[in-house]
Amino acid sequence: MTDAVRLSLDEVRDLATRVLVTRGFSDAQALAVATTVTAAERDGCTSHGLFRIPFYVAALGNEAVDARAEPVVATDDSAVVHVDGALGFCPLALERGLPALAERARRHGIAALAIHDVYNIAALWPEVERLAGEGLVAFAFTASNACVAPAGGTKPVYGTNPMAFGWPRADRPPMVFDQASSACARGEIQLHLRAGEPLPEGWAIDERGEPTTDPATALAGAQLPFGGHKGAAIALMVELLAGALIGDLFSAESKARDTAKTGAPFGGEYLIAIDPTRHARAAPVPRGPAGGHLERAEGLFAEVLSQDGTRLPSDRRYAARERSVVDGVEVQGELHARLTELAGSPAAGTGPGA
Repeated sequence: MTDAVRLSLDEVRDLATRVLVTRGFSDAQALAVATTVTAAERDGCTSHGLFRIPFYVAALGNEAVDARAEPVVATDDSAVVHVDGALGFCPLALERGLPALAERARRHGIAALAIHDVYNIAALWPEVERLAGEGLVAFAFTASNACVAPAGGTKPVYGTNPMAFGWPRADRPPMVFDQASSACARGEIQLHLRAGEPLPEGWAIDERGEPTTDPATALAGAQLPFGGHKGAAIALMVELLAGALIGDLFSAESKARDTAKTGAPFGGEYLIAIDPTRHARAAPVPRGPAGGHLERAEGLFAEVLSQDGTRLPSDRRYAARERSVVDGVEVQGELHARLTELAGSPAAGTGPGA
């Protein structure tokens, strides 16, 4: 196996951008995707980092994909913003739509963003972290290609159907979580396959519905929702929010459109942004809790952290961020070689520690 290569974050972004531009992405589409991928590498989320770039390239095998698409933002006097992704990729559609969502949330107290007709291969936490960093409470939901069986079933109906949540904090990064409604993200199974490692029990079943820890068998069979019927109920909710509610595809419909078998899900993403300053009590009332939303949240966080062994969601990502900003990141050698080949450039790392 090729030794790992250490790259600076600028080199990660540059490599990702060069691959995508070389393969036909517009500068705007390439930079938006590369920025999202770099954020994942920076925060130690390797399953959504450079590992995803070949999936973006493979998605071009679907004839409908437009790697040079220009998303179109549509607004009216309501609290709902729409972005037509024009068959491009989600990061650029988000980049174009998030400012309008934030403005509407501040105007109305709560607002929604419906992104339509995009290929979405990215994590959800970057967008909710961005909104929470602007003082808003944020949710994001998206379906994906069907690969998860409903509780008690054996055939895929749902995607991994992730959801993300962001809460603002004063003078520190937001509290953010991003999790699949399945027992694991699909990328985690793919990473186990690449590493030749077995899966934990409870992640997947084979095509006959029998439990399996073999990654290849799991990919051919079905993943399982986390917590049985509880995770399945959340997966169903995500299908309804990111599919039926905004008039986009369910996971099974997305998978049917993937005629080139690239694995790139197509459909929509749904976001909700809330201005917390518009939701608190207008004035103190008898027996009402003291303090504003940020102060009260910090009290709750402190109570959680007062117990040994606890942490807040996103703490591990932020710790990884601090390290990688200084030291760069290690990229698996074979992946780096593949990406540099796709970019048409020599395979060499010049970042910190190279």
